[in-house]
Amino acid sequence: MTNGTVASGISEVDKRTMTVRFPLLWPMRRLITLDRYVLHQLLIALVATTGGLAALIWLMQSLHFVSLVVDRGLSLRVFISLTSLLVPSFVAVVMPITTFAVCLFIYLRLAGDRELTVMRASGLSPLALARPGLICAVLSALTVFVLNMWIVPSSYHAFRQYELQIRNKMAAFMLQEGVFTKVSDTMTVYIRSRDQNGILWGIMVEDDRQPDSHATILANHGNMITVDDIPRVVLYDGSRQVIDRKTGRLNMLVFQQDTMDLATAHQESQRARDSAEMSVSELLSPDPDEVAARDRGKFIVEGWRRLTSPLTCFSFAMVGLFAVLSGGFSRHGGITRPLVAILSVVGLLALTLLVQNLAGRNVSLIPLIPLLAILPGLVCSYLLFAPEIKILLRLRQQA
Repeated sequence: MTNGTVASGISEVDKRTMTVRFPLLWPMRRLITLDRYVLHQLLIALVATTGGLAALIWLMQSLHFVSLVVDRGLSLRVFISLTSLLVPSFVAVVMPITTFAVCLFIYLRLAGDRELTVMRASGLSPLALARPGLICAVLSALTVFVLNMWIVPSSYHAFRQYELQIRNKMAAFMLQEGVFTKVSDTMTVYIRSRDQNGILWGIMVEDDRQPDSHATILANHGNMITVDDIPRVVLYDGSRQVIDRKTGRLNMLVFQQDTMDLATAHQESQRARDSAEMSVSELLSPDPDEVAARDRGKFIVEGWRRLTSPLTCFSFAMVGLFAVLSGGFSRHGGITRPLVAILSVVGLLALTLLVQNLAGRNVSLIPLIPLLAILPGLVCSYLLFAPEIKILLRLRQQA
């Protein structure tokens, strides 16, 4: 009994000593546990929501490529490989919105289950309550930053190259007997028949690749070959007929053998790169030889959009946190503040698109892009955390 009493006494003394020497040790352990509890829910919901919304957008965008599978026999594996290269761009677009939705929903659920009430009653400040949401917003911002800076340009460039390669290869297989096949916007091919050796008989080609000289090519037969992933047709015993637009005369060239590209690869290889394929440095300083003067503002705006869109993760998350953590407790809950937060984010998205469109025409408006991305978050942070920060500063001055 004495040993037990001594042991219990020692334990009590140890606890009191720890409390005296480290008065913040137990609250910090409690806060870390609560942070992990809330952050775990936020991250799981963020991954699930972002993945589901990105998958939905991927499904909708993939409908544009269904014709490649149905009409031209593209395999499902190649179809998924091609369209999956667009997923990083979808994730970068939807992640600020899903970050707001997750922060708003999880904190509303905590408030509905009275967990926030218990946390407040235990002495947690708004900053301590918002810390898991802020950590989630920072992780989202870092993810979007990495996507915008490196992954999205690389994946979209690979998508464009893969799409061009697939279309060029398919030109050799999509020619059907007795059908006028539109190989591209400037070329239509007709074949009468195809034998077991792959020889094409009765070939007619309408070639409009040169706007000033539309050509009609007729050939007795031909063979399909592929050179450097570019489909070509070797024509035999044919003629090339071109009408001179100035004189109206018909010029005819008779040949025994000729070679023609079906994919207009020389034009595609020199295609202008899309803004989504360029790096941020290339967008902020467009090459005059690659970007037209009238499109220079649009490319610069795209560069600033990539730099500032991670900041919208923080701003949107703060809008959601401010809607839940500001104000007093309501026994019956409330729909007003969440509804205002949702309408605010919708308004910010619309205003951001408007400013970006205007800045593309007038580059002097570009400073409004980063301002609009960070200002809502700073305002909500000040309104939510300023009273607590003032109290801490006052206590520090008194100490």
